[in-house]
Amino acid sequence: MSVSSQATTLDRSYRACEQLAREAGKNFYYSFLTLPRDRYRSMCALYAFMRITDDLADSDGPVADRAAALVRWREELLAATGGTPPAGEYWPAIADMLSRHQVPIRYLTDVITGVEMDLSPVTIETFPELERYCYHVAGAVGLACIHVWGFHDARAVSVAIDVGTALQLTNILRDVREDAGLGRVYLPAEDLRRFGVAAADLGTATPPPAVYDLLAFEAARAREFYARIPPLFEYLDPPGRPILRTMVDIYGGLLTKIERAGYDVFSQRVQLTRTRKLFLVARSLAAHRLGQLWDSLPGRG
Repeated sequence: MSVSSQATTLDRSYRACEQLAREAGKNFYYSFLTLPRDRYRSMCALYAFMRITDDLADSDGPVADRAAALVRWREELLAATGGTPPAGEYWPAIADMLSRHQVPIRYLTDVITGVEMDLSPVTIETFPELERYCYHVAGAVGLACIHVWGFHDARAVSVAIDVGTALQLTNILRDVREDAGLGRVYLPAEDLRRFGVAAADLGTATPPPAVYDLLAFEAARAREFYARIPPLFEYLDPPGRPILRTMVDIYGGLLTKIERAGYDVFSQRVQLTRTRKLFLVARSLAAHRLGQLWDSLPGRG
């Protein structure tokens, strides 16, 4: 293949990733808009990988078929990073993103391992077990993200995992009823026993009062992880700071809505409006540019 043909194929692949991110990204896609063009495209490629991985696990069909599809997906990832991208419109961009930003492949294989956990009914006994699950489906994503964004302090690694945990705990709270209906109870069994809640209570439209106490307890736990995030802004290179701010504001905003709704995630789906998300994007960019202007003034920096 000629150099020009390779460039055309790669550009087409990135465009396909961008389209997928726009159509399916929901909360995440809006935060991508804060990035410079090259990193924006890379984030769309990373998102495409994560989205397809999730879809393979959640597709219709026997569990054995979905498990086999994930095995093939992992094999294709290894082939792509070995210099021979498999057929498929997304692989050229994914492989380029990994190479361009030196993203360790183990982060992506860890994500595949995480979604494989969801192939069968999920029960989690303790919070450390939940943390391990959150690492695989979200913390590993955060580690891949900081490579795309750029960071200059090794302490960013542990905080990126905390970011993933904070965001995933928010997702778990928002989707607790839907997940319970699928046989997935991510809230630790030890916590259910502590509050006298049965797993079946999480899948009803009108759960007993103890469920709301349980969710308040788990929301407070999530807040502890959000409180660990601020140092990451200093560890990131400047282009990554607005996207982190936007992600934290969007998911932190979801958690706030859950709290203000009295933890009623059973009669409605808690979400932010598109207008609110765009506002958060604009606010993050404005704050970042104002900070850059301030640092450029004489006597600053």
